Amino acid sequence: MQVVRTKAEERMKKSIGALEDDLNLLRTGRASASIFDKLRIEYYGTPTPLNQLANISIPEARLIVIQPFDRNSIGDIEKAILSSELGLNPGNDGKLIRISIPPLNEERRKELVKQAKSLSENARVAVRNIRRDTNDQIKNGDFTEDEQKKGTDEVQKLTDKYIEKISEVFKAKEKEIMEV
Repeated sequence: MQVVRTKAEERMKKSIGALEDDLNLLRTGRASASIFDKLRIEYYGTPTPLNQLANISIPEARLIVIQPFDRNSIGDIEKAILSSELGLNPGNDGKLIRISIPPLNEERRKELVKQAKSLSENARVAVRNIRRDTNDQIKNGDFTEDEQKKGTDEVQKLTDKYIEKISEVFKAKEKEIMEV
C-alpha cells in the first residue's frame, strides 16, 4: 500500500514541477533568465541551449544582458532570439547583447493570466488522473476492504494537498503578471 502511495506522490510532485517550468516560460513584465530555457541556438551545426553559450545576467528589473563565451556566436544568438516567439528585440555592441523588457499592457497581462490559469487547470487534471489511477491500483490489488478504504482516503488527502499547491503556484504567478 505504501509503495502505491509513494509512487502517486512522486507523480504528483512531477506535475507541480512541470507546471512551474511551464509558468516560468510565460514572459511577465520583469526580466528573467528562465524565459530562455527552451531557446536553442544553432552553434556549429548543433542546437545548443543559450545558457551553455553565454552568461545571462539581470542588472535591472527590465534589462537582460547576455555575454557570449565566444564572440563569434553573438550573431547566431541574436538571430535565435529574434526568430523565437518571445517577442524581444535584442541589441548588440559586438561584446554583449542587451534586451530591454517592455512593460506589458493590461490586455496582454489578462491574456497571460488566462494562459497561466489554463496551465494550472491542466496540472489539476493530471493530479486527478493520478488519483484515479492510484485508486484503481488499490481496488484491483490484494488489499482488504479496510486497507482499500484507508488507501483511497490517503490518496484523496494527497490529491487535496497537491491541488492546493497548484492553486498557490498559480496565485503567485498571477500576482507577478499583474504587477505593474
